[in-house]
Amino acid sequence: MKFTTILSALALGAFSQLAGAVPAPAPAAHHARDVWDPHMTYPTAETVWQSGQTYTVTWDTSDAPVNITSGDSGFILLRSGDYEGPLVLAYGIHLRDGQAQVTAPDVITGSDYSLVLFGDSGNWGPEFTINGPITF
Repeated sequence: MKFTTILSALALGAFSQLAGAVPAPAPAAHHARDVWDPHMTYPTAETVWQSGQTYTVTWDTSDAPVNITSGDSGFILLRSGDYEGPLVLAYGIHLRDGQAQVTAPDVITGSDYSLVLFGDSGNWGPEFTINGPITF
């Protein structure tokens, strides 16, 4: 018998004994994810905001799950096709409240702004207009 075969046999035996001494891991618990994507009700496509003014963003909470996977905390972003990154308008909001106060930022006037409500999932609202201090 070759030396490597003997070593392999000894290693296999030692591994078998070690594997028998270690308890098998418990099966992973299956938890259903309660991903919630609430429908944003305001602003709408017809909405026009003025920079510097405060508005109440609203969303429908009638279909909220009992347990929200990410908790009850979320944030609202402003997006536009004219600039590279989103702008945080509100954070630490309570998703079950169905509303949050935001202030329209100083932006270039445009009709391609939209809000994204984040909690469990990103929910994009429709594009709307913000009249800013700068117009092209």
